[in-house]
Amino acid sequence: MGGCVFSAITNLECPRCARQYSIDTEANTCVCGSPLLARYNLGVVEEAVQLDLFPTKINSMWRYSLLLPLKSPSCIFSLGEGWTPLLVAPRLGARLGLRTLRIKNETVNPTGSFKDRGLCMAVSKHVELGSTSFAIPTAGNAGVSLSAYAARSGTRATIFMPIDTPEVFFKDCKFYGAEVVPVPGTIADCRTEMTRRGDVGTDLSTTREPYRVEGKKTIGFEITEQLDWEVPDVIVCPTGGGTAIIGIWKAIQEMQAIGIIGERRPRLFAAQSENCAPVVKAVEKKASSIEPWDEPVTDALGLRVPKPFADELVLRAIRDSEGGAVAVAETDIKDAQKLAATLEGINLGPEAAVGLAGIHNLVEAGEIDPDEEVVLLNTGSNARYE
Repeated sequence: MGGCVFSAITNLECPRCARQYSIDTEANTCVCGSPLLARYNLGVVEEAVQLDLFPTKINSMWRYSLLLPLKSPSCIFSLGEGWTPLLVAPRLGARLGLRTLRIKNETVNPTGSFKDRGLCMAVSKHVELGSTSFAIPTAGNAGVSLSAYAARSGTRATIFMPIDTPEVFFKDCKFYGAEVVPVPGTIADCRTEMTRRGDVGTDLSTTREPYRVEGKKTIGFEITEQLDWEVPDVIVCPTGGGTAIIGIWKAIQEMQAIGIIGERRPRLFAAQSENCAPVVKAVEKKASSIEPWDEPVTDALGLRVPKPFADELVLRAIRDSEGGAVAVAETDIKDAQKLAATLEGINLGPEAAVGLAGIHNLVEAGEIDPDEEVVLLNTGSNARYE
């Protein structure tokens, strides 16, 4: 990657109170309790991309290094994450009544999920800042991803995972050399146990540090570039902690600020199981924050998040994009997986199947027009669930 890597990052900023933080020291959340977001010198980026858009010879998320936080190429611990296919799904789209349905296939990332984008970014940046160990509460895929990137960077990982997570997730984390701690309950209980144990490493919990969002936002860059720098009408995001929906919206704003897309923006929809739908409930109530969901139970483990920490940012992305949120019946998950497999040969993870069922519900409700161009995130492989 060498000379191609350059970052225009300037500082971290609190989106709630506007307090600013240095990028040269560790800063997880603002003193006011809000997540932090990375900010860039967009004038420098705009000038650079007028001469040449992002370096196409880098077929990974690092092609967008101008708008990523790494200052030193030597601290990029890549396994080839990103630049995943944007697949047209004509038969599946027709079944749903859509003219154009595309699936962003994140299952081809190194450990099989979109978690690789955020965890590669976070591990790389925190190693640049001096971290040597990491800890994370996870429903599964993020733990596998952190384990791999900790191995890649020569650091230590401690994974806190619900005890009822399928055994293969535990095996995969251990295979990469991580310490794995099974915890009764949900991902929220895992975080409580992680906090109780104290000094287990840099906390990489979802949106409790600023760099996983920076990795996830590259999904927004890629979708737009793969559509020749045009945005789709709708992007449907299976939503647990909300990093993807926050990141994609941040990418849209940054691309508009540097002039590589116009004023049109995609509408962002969060998709959740009706058995764990705190975002949907908040959107329906037009609330500015999200209430914890009691007794979340869903086969889409990545969506079993009782309350996103960055709830204000999730709701803001949905509201500002004029999008929405949709809940689907738990019984629709396997039907959606079967439909995608038989019509397109695509093996959706259960989280993406929630998104597909959500698209059906949104079309039926008239919230998505049949002539609109829709993109669904296939966030992770189904292999570990089988």
